[in-house]
Amino acid sequence: MERHEFLTHLHRLVRPRNYLEIGVQKGKSLALSHVPSIGVDPEFVINRALRCDLHLVRSTSDDFFTHRDPIRHLRSGRNPLRNLARGRPMFDHYRGGTRLDLAFVDGMHLFEFALRDFMNVERFADWWSVIVFDDVLPRNVDEAARERHTTDWTGDVYKLIPTLARHRPELLAIQVDTQPTGLLVILGADPANHVLRDYYEAIVAEAGLDDPQPVPSWVLNRDAAVSPEALIASPLWADLVGGRRWRRGRDAGRRQLQARLEAIGLSPALPVAIDA
Repeated sequence: MERHEFLTHLHRLVRPRNYLEIGVQKGKSLALSHVPSIGVDPEFVINRALRCDLHLVRSTSDDFFTHRDPIRHLRSGRNPLRNLARGRPMFDHYRGGTRLDLAFVDGMHLFEFALRDFMNVERFADWWSVIVFDDVLPRNVDEAARERHTTDWTGDVYKLIPTLARHRPELLAIQVDTQPTGLLVILGADPANHVLRDYYEAIVAEAGLDDPQPVPSWVLNRDAAVSPEALIASPLWADLVGGRRWRRGRDAGRRQLQARLEAIGLSPALPVAIDA
C-alpha cells in the first residue's frame, strides 16, 4: 500500500476534528484534510486544490513552535455555537482545551529535527492523538545518508524508532510497511512527559551524526513493520475515536489499544539500540 492511500484510510478511520501537517511540499497529503488544518513548510509550492479551513505557515517547524500559541487556528473558543459554525468541537474549551487529533510529519529528514518535531507535536497531543512520521524505513544505506546524494531520500529519521523504544517505551510506536519508505504511527502521547526534552542533547549525541550511516538490518528488512492493510482493518481505530469522544483515561485507553495491536501481531519487543 502506498503512503497516501494509507493516509486516506487514516483520515476516514480517525475522523479527526483538526489536522496538523509539517512538510507540506506540493500539498498532496494536505489535500486529504477536510477539517480545520495547519500546514507548515518554509518552501511550500501548492499545486492542487485544498478543501479545508486552512492556516498555511511559511516557516520551519522549529520557528513555528516558538509562537505563543502555534495551534491557535484549531482551538475551540468559549462560545459553543460559534465553534459549531467554525467547524470546531463545541465544548472543548470547557473539557480541557483543544488537542491535536491527527498530525503528519514529513519535515527535515534528519534525526534531530524529527525528534524535535515529535517533542513539539506531543505538547499539543493526548493519548488518542495519532502522530504519523514519514520516511522511517529507508530501502538502502544511500537513502539513509544525512548528506543527500540520491533522488529518493529518507535521511536518518529511522533513528526515531529505537529512541522512542528506549526512552519512551510506554508509547505505541507502530512501524507500517507502506511504499515507498514506510511510516511510523505513534499513539499514547503524553504532553506531561519531559524525558526527551530533558535528555535531548545526550540522545542526539548518542545517535551519531556522521555518514555513512550504519543502518540496522531490522530497518532495511522491515522486520518489525506491520502490514498497512492489517492495521487499517484493526478495531483499534473505533476504540481510539470512542476513547477520545468519552475522554477515557490514558491508562485504560492505552491498554485497549495495546491489546488491539497484539491481535495483529505487533511485537512489543522493539530494538532499543541505534546500531542494533
